[in-house]
This record gives sequence, structure tokens and C-alpha cells, in this order.
Amino acid sequence: MYVRSTPGKPRKDGSKVEYVQLAHNVWDSSRGRSQVQVIHTFGRSDRLDADAMRRLAGSIVKYLDGRPDAAEQLGGDAGGEGLRLLASRPMGSAWLLDHLWSELGFGAAIGKAISGRRLDPGIERVLFALVANRAINPCSKRAALEWAAHDVLLPGTPDLGGDPQVAYRAMDALLAHDAAIQEHVFLAVAGRLGLECDVLLFDTTSTYFETEDDDDFRRYGNSKDHRPDRPQAVIGMAVTKDGIPVRVWSWPGNTADASVMKEVHRDLSGWGLHRVLWVGDRGFTSAENRRLLQTGGGHVLFGEKLRGVKDNAEALARPGRFAAVTGNITVKEAWVGTGATRRRFIIVRNPAEATRDAATRDKHLTRLQAELAAIAKKTGDARLASEGELLDHPVLGRYLVRRAGTLTINKKTVAAEAKLDGKFLLSCTDDNLPAADAARLFKGLLDVERGFRNLKSILEVRPVYHRKQDRIKAHVTLCFLALVLIRVAEHHTGATWPAIARELDRIHAIDLAGNAGTVRQRTEITPDAQAILGACTVPAPPLILATAPANPPRNRPRKKA
Repeated sequence: MYVRSTPGKPRKDGSKVEYVQLAHNVWDSSRGRSQVQVIHTFGRSDRLDADAMRRLAGSIVKYLDGRPDAAEQLGGDAGGEGLRLLASRPMGSAWLLDHLWSELGFGAAIGKAISGRRLDPGIERVLFALVANRAINPCSKRAALEWAAHDVLLPGTPDLGGDPQVAYRAMDALLAHDAAIQEHVFLAVAGRLGLECDVLLFDTTSTYFETEDDDDFRRYGNSKDHRPDRPQAVIGMAVTKDGIPVRVWSWPGNTADASVMKEVHRDLSGWGLHRVLWVGDRGFTSAENRRLLQTGGGHVLFGEKLRGVKDNAEALARPGRFAAVTGNITVKEAWVGTGATRRRFIIVRNPAEATRDAATRDKHLTRLQAELAAIAKKTGDARLASEGELLDHPVLGRYLVRRAGTLTINKKTVAAEAKLDGKFLLSCTDDNLPAADAARLFKGLLDVERGFRNLKSILEVRPVYHRKQDRIKAHVTLCFLALVLIRVAEHHTGATWPAIARELDRIHAIDLAGNAGTVRQRTEITPDAQAILGACTVPAPPLILATAPANPPRNRPRKKA
């Protein structure tokens, strides 16, 4: 049960009205979710009967913690005269994150890393506040400190003030021990969840900056955010086959995918993760990367290009029957080469994708015919310029050929493209891995992509407003730590983080003050919220969170004997 305000219809003069209501959440089994039920409407906020609300608050406080004299202790009498409602802040999702942070050893790892540095011992709480902010209500570092102080109840976190230098000093301390902290986090999460780390999936993405100025780190490159007009940084992330993040990296914005595997392999081999199957998309496939990742007993499963590579074309042309995997996915195998150069390929086909590819190609060919008809009406330089633009088109130019000085559609190319409909090609160095399992594992890259989507949408890693390279890297690590926490919560509950946070944040901490002092109490916990906490093995917050007398007794000095 809680007090809330709801906006009313705007008046004719444009002014807004709010109504104050007493409400609680009721489970609606037909809809499969809880619904807000209004118990009482107190009226317009500008015409509120404050005395009536004080009397109601007093009657509630009367039964706090099972003590019939609670109202007298706070407000003076059972009627609650003088009792004031100071604040109401959500606390449920922050409570869950703080317990996971502690149980997974995040705080201990950070405390150990910064011990010996001449820093405020509360730096760990600052970092937790910044990580929780990314998970619950992402905003700038200055706004995050204000949010932590006034808009949420973060357990054990003091008032951090509004100076962003507090956050920046904490981020500098985090980056100074970034690798050690990430390793500790991974080992703790792997131990708690019993993760199998025999397969690692790796991918990269990019995040852009709200500036046109570049430097040694913020560089222009192949933007996966479709923002080529902005400098960017490249972010790499490894996850387990269960979708739990392992580690994150940051590189300059012009870094090519194929060039990062040496650093990734070196870092994770230092954690003992070398005898694993590496899964990556076609941006990482190269003979050098295959040799590198197989050192120490590892294997690779890479996506391959469908066009322009001799071995790949030969594998696609090999005859053979497709075998069903799951749903409508089918696979077949092909071996190319002999001896040390022998390579195993797996061709995967999705009939639904094949239908979409054919429809897309028909649309391109229809457009191409219209373009060629328009060009045929031109002469001289205008015609040559139009033909040049069409040949340079990344998709349409593929289907063109010049015959007798005239551009025309190449039917052989169209037929060859039709044979690739719905197919993607994999190469695998582990001959003992069944083709069906290889296809399933490669689909697991969607977990990495989902992680990147969460980084960009829920945690809002982009756009980045930091200027210094170290702060940019620390910002990415903060988002990574938040992603680990929400992934663990999702793993335990089977629900998405937005759904978890929405339900838990219906738990509020309410501050009440009276003549005798103050008390902080939580609101009732809904059955759904209780189920979430139970699934994560996190205890429910106590009913009474804190109390303080109005005039705390002073410690009198002892008399000398």
C-alpha cells in the first residue's frame, strides 16, 4: 500500500492538476500481472487536507513493528498529530543489486584492489551507486550522484554530494585495477552459477561520441550504430554459452575486428581459459586467428563469408543432403583440402530466411530494371555518370554486367545468388563437435548481441560524453558490471531485467517524522516481488529500516575515580 499522485486532465487555461491517492497492487490472474487498485482519493494536491493525512499516517504507524505505542513515540498521540511524511523512494531493485554485488564479491574485489591507495574508503559505495544507476536509471555521473542521494534508497550508501569529481576519482580507481576486478567478478559468478566455460562467444560493437572531434582513442571507423558522422570506440565482449558476460574490452574506433583476437586470447588465457571453443562471426575469421586460438588446445567455430573466397565457394558447391536440427533449420558438412590444410565447413540453411532472401532479391531486381530503363533514355556524360553510380551500388552493382557497351542484368549471377538463399557458412576446427551442435552454438552469438543491445538501451552506454580515454574505458566497465548483475538476476528468475526492476521498485522506503524522532519503513512486498527475491536467494528488506530519536542523548564524560 502506498501514496501516489496521478495527473488529471489539463484545464482550459493550460494549467495541470494532480490528484493524491492511496493505492495498492492486486494480482490479476487473467492478465498474468499485478494491477494498481485505488483505495481512496484524497483530492487535488493543491487542496490537500494535510491534517487528515497526518491522522491516517498516525494510525498506520500505531501498528509499526507490532508496537501499539509507535504513534506515541513518533507523533505524540495515537491520532498522529504532528506526524509528517518526509519522503518515499523506491528501493526494491537497488536492494537486489546490492545483495548480488556483495554475494558475488564485487565490493570485496574493489576494496582489495584499492587498499593501499590513498583514497576515500567509501569509494566502493560510490562505484556501486554508479553501477546501480546504469541498471536502474542511467544518467550522467553528476546526475547519478544526485539520483543516489534523493531518488532511490541505496543500502549503506552515504550522501555522495553533487561534485562529479567524486565519481571521476572512483572511476579512475576502477580502471587502475580493471583486469583484476573483472577476473574476480568472473570467477565469483562462475562459481555461484556453476557456469560451464568450455565455450566462449565473442563479438564486438561500437559506441559513438557526441562530438565531431577525434583523438587517439575516439576515431572514425565502421560504425555499427549507423553513425559514421561521429567518432567512436569499439567494445568487445566475451560471454559463456549461458549468456553470462565474462569480460569486456575497449579499443580505438578504427580498430578492425580481426586484429583484436590476440589481446583477447592473451587476457583470457591468463585466467586459464584457453582450452575452449571460440565462437565468433565472420569478422574474426582468418588463418592467423585460427592458428592463434588453437594454441593451448583450443578450437574455433567461425562464421564465414558466402562470397569471394575460394575454399568457401568449394564447400558450398559440394553435394550432400541436409539434416534437420531444430524447427526448420537444416545442416550439412563439407571438407575442403587435404593434410594440414584440410578444413571442415558446416552449411546451415533456414527455409524461412530463404523465402525472405528471394523476396528481397526480387525487389532489388525490379528496382534495377527501372534504373536501367531510365539510364537507357540518357546520352553522353549523363548516361556514363548514371551507369557509374549504379555499378558502385553495394547491392545492385552485384547483378550487373556490361555487354556490347550496355549494362544488363547478369542472369548467371542471379542464379548463383539464388543458391545462397537462407544459407550461412561455418568453419570448425573441432571434428568431434556434431554439425547440429555447432549450428546451435553459433546461434548463441545472439546472446552477445543481446548483451550489446542491453548495453546500448537499458544501460545506455551510448552516447558517451566523456573526453578522456581512461574515463571512457571506466564508463564501459561500469556498464559491464551492471550487465553482469542484471544477467545473474535474469538467470535466477527467468524474467527480463525491466520486468524485474518494475516489480521490485513497487517496494518503497517511507520516511516519517514526529515529535519523538524519525522512522524509515518499507511498504508491503507483493507476492511477485517476494518470488523474485526468493529466486535470487536475497532476503526481503526488514519492515523497519531505521529509527532515530529527535534528540539523541549525549554521552556524558565519566567521572574519574
